Amino acid sequence: MAINSKKLGVIVGGAVAVIVVGGVVASFALGGGGKTDTGPAAANAVGDTSGLIKFDLTSTNVEGRPTIEPVPEAVAALKASGFTPATPGVLTVVHSPYVAPLGFYAEDDNSTLLGSEADFGQLIADGLGLDYKPEAAAWADWPLGLQSGKYDLITSNVTVTEERKDLFDFATYRDDILGFYVRSDSDITSIKEAKDVAGLSIVVGSGTNQEKILLAWNEENVSAGLDPVDLQYYEDDAAATLAVQSGRVDATFGPNATAAYKAAVDGRTKLVGLKNGGYPDTAQIAAGTAKGNGLIEAVNIVLNSAIENGQYTAILDRWGLQAEAISTSEVNPAGLPRE
Repeated sequence: MAINSKKLGVIVGGAVAVIVVGGVVASFALGGGGKTDTGPAAANAVGDTSGLIKFDLTSTNVEGRPTIEPVPEAVAALKASGFTPATPGVLTVVHSPYVAPLGFYAEDDNSTLLGSEADFGQLIADGLGLDYKPEAAAWADWPLGLQSGKYDLITSNVTVTEERKDLFDFATYRDDILGFYVRSDSDITSIKEAKDVAGLSIVVGSGTNQEKILLAWNEENVSAGLDPVDLQYYEDDAAATLAVQSGRVDATFGPNATAAYKAAVDGRTKLVGLKNGGYPDTAQIAAGTAKGNGLIEAVNIVLNSAIENGQYTAILDRWGLQAEAISTSEVNPAGLPRE
């Protein structure tokens, strides 16, 4: 397979440094609810900056979180389940606050948790009639924290997998979406299928599902006599971002949420295509609890109430995640297959 892999390292988990401009961060505001098309039209029009708005990144941001009244059916389901919170009357929700716009610390106190995942944690607690107590933890530590009962719930960009379902219950609230991003003045307007990447140089993380997608597409292209894709690997995200902005590479392919955030902040890149993160399977992001503790059914009721009544869409609008919207929250759907 003719691939020029100038491997300089590995992009770790799609992480991106929080970029703050004058104390605020720009994001998308597109409106609409329910299931969105997983194509460029699902986000801002290519190169369009008219939808950019600014958000307060200080601790006062929490005052703008969408709220929901306790959902009677969810409260009743929680009571009937026999679930006992780690702290009475409180929902302790764990987050890993290291990636904008999903989770990060407020710039004024460096302790208040902000981002879409904290918004969802607050919303779920409200709907259950419980007080929201956020806790920060390293990504590697949340599984044991849930199993031990230290935390009640996680909302931190967790993808549902069959292996994780052995130990945890899940209620979905976003699709796991990958995005192709190019320089804002690039002639590339759409990447949807294998032939669209023929001959392009694309930054991708080593060992990721997005790399698997590109390798499969490349094999298809080579078999069809098309030019191979030039996979590029970078040691850190900042270097990869600079590479696409400077034109040294044609595109990046990775988690949409973080790439959309960067595009919203500086307008130097644009979205040209989306793929589900589990392609060819479907990957979904979900709130997680310890297996069999009874909490997840009530969480699912709250999420579906929020989807129906608009609070769900309001959270996605706050953080530019409209392309990741789902129409219905499901309990323990089919997850990504075991490796």
